[in-house]
Amino acid sequence: MSAAFQLLDSTRLCEVEARVSEGRVAIAPGSLERALGWKLEREGLCRGAVCVPVRDRAALAGPDGIDLAALAAVLGRPLALDAEEGAAALGTPAPERSAVLNSLEAPDFALPDLAGRVHRLSEHRGKKVLLIAYASW
Repeated sequence: MSAAFQLLDSTRLCEVEARVSEGRVAIAPGSLERALGWKLEREGLCRGAVCVPVRDRAALAGPDGIDLAALAAVLGRPLALDAEEGAAALGTPAPERSAVLNSLEAPDFALPDLAGRVHRLSEHRGKKVLLIAYASW
């Protein structure tokens, strides 16, 4: 039986039609294409002009749809999956994470100080900045 499944792709939340069985998630092919833009073609898994070869097509696609874990593996993206809760997150591919780490440039963010004035990290580019983080848990 198909049900709505929440899929976080980077920073975009998508709802896809999926079947959950024994901890595995199979996404309906049409739903996958609408949410992520990927479609299983003869050439492989394609999005626009880009196609990723699929070595084990039977592991990726079955009668219930596209296996989410196999999809993440083919795309080289980490997957955090909670099948019971109907939610998953596809992480950033390793080459993209590596490029960001190699740049030694932290992503921009904004936080207020105790007086309520908002500070952005980008305001301090080129300067040394000490960030102190604290969590109560």
